[in-house]
Amino acid sequence: MRTGTRTASALTLLLAVAALPTSGTAVAADTTHVDGRLPSGATYLMDVPADWNGTVLLFSHGYNAGPANAAQNAPDDTTKALLLAKGYALIGSSYASTGWAVTDAVPDQVATLSAFNDRFGAASRTIAWGRSYGGLVTTAIAERHPERIDGSLSMCGLVHGGVANWNNTLDPVFAVKTLLAPDSGVPLVNLADQTAATEAAKTLGSVVDSAQSTAAGRARIALAAALHNIPGWNQPTQTRPAPTDWDAQQANQYAAVKGLLNAAMNRRQEAETRAGGNMTWNTGVDYARLLGQSSVRKEVTELYKKAGLSLGKDLATLNRAPRISADPDAVAWMGATSSFTGKLTKPQFSIHTIGDALVPVQTESALKRAVTAAGSGALLRQAYVDNAGHCTFSPAEQLAALHTLEDRLGTGKWRGTDAGSLNSRAAAADSTTPARYVAYRPTPYLRPYDLAHPGDAR
Repeated sequence: MRTGTRTASALTLLLAVAALPTSGTAVAADTTHVDGRLPSGATYLMDVPADWNGTVLLFSHGYNAGPANAAQNAPDDTTKALLLAKGYALIGSSYASTGWAVTDAVPDQVATLSAFNDRFGAASRTIAWGRSYGGLVTTAIAERHPERIDGSLSMCGLVHGGVANWNNTLDPVFAVKTLLAPDSGVPLVNLADQTAATEAAKTLGSVVDSAQSTAAGRARIALAAALHNIPGWNQPTQTRPAPTDWDAQQANQYAAVKGLLNAAMNRRQEAETRAGGNMTWNTGVDYARLLGQSSVRKEVTELYKKAGLSLGKDLATLNRAPRISADPDAVAWMGATSSFTGKLTKPQFSIHTIGDALVPVQTESALKRAVTAAGSGALLRQAYVDNAGHCTFSPAEQLAALHTLEDRLGTGKWRGTDAGSLNSRAAAADSTTPARYVAYRPTPYLRPYDLAHPGDAR
């Protein structure tokens, strides 16, 4: 039996009935604070102001490798304080396990909402929201438990789903190994344990370090980055390169490729354990076609020219290399637990920074593809923040997104989802932090997989 698998509906009912708070204390004169524990072992937090406005925000936190999760009910302390001051009730759980914990996270979050209702009464409006991996959890709640919420907000979320995520994480490390270390024997899938994963990441990290010292190596690192749509500006600490400063863009991608190795190896190994095997493949993938769709293909072309390398020859090498096949049962588990149908029945707003290397902004294209195919396009809106990094939103930007969703819930129509309106709303919500929404359209996600296109796995 795969680790983490459970009968979600029965467990959700059990948790909803049995969840009881372990303590309740007032953290401020006008706020009731509750710490609780669910039968699953997950803890939860609830903060309810005395002048509660009737809206409860169910926050899903991001990925945590361990050893233990902490319950969170807001994305950051500043945003939390602003929301409490405006009368929102804030709740969220730790999830019963760490890692790729969607089979725990979804029922634990639903159970936390039930525990809130038992203690404070039903809310007049319930919004599910989350960041990063919590965006995946939020979208899963929106698809599987729409009766429990009125709308959802995903921020920098893995809204492309689990199979698409792991397929697209495979491609850059496949390129690194094939082009820079073809005789290394480094395993990319079916990693035995965390020690093996760490060793594989360390070996490929050394390969990438060595390659960065030559023009040919830098070009090939850029190609690997392009297969994950890693942008040339991906951390707030980086100087934003000029549009044609290929060398500066590649230097920024190099750091991101090094950082991606942890997800590609250690996080993969944990997810494979849950799935019961390798849930990814590149059989049938045409890497020349993928590069042609990448947001940074021009940079790759220019760096190959500068290095005097044949890009066509390297792409042919990738396409001839022995491929990796998936375990069908593992794909089925990852698809059933962590991929999406695109069938929304309640409004969802999704926001993303444009300079995200870990969860590239193109994930939003994958979400739109699934939702459009499912006929739910009218319920989805997406917006983009002009900043580098993963989940580097300001409190003002998060509040603007929340208030835009609330406006949709109150009026039945989407209004003010353009960059100018969002920035005005952000400034009104919190004038002390940036408002950087921008008109933007992401390129396609390179390896989409969703349950709306079951025969279109590539």
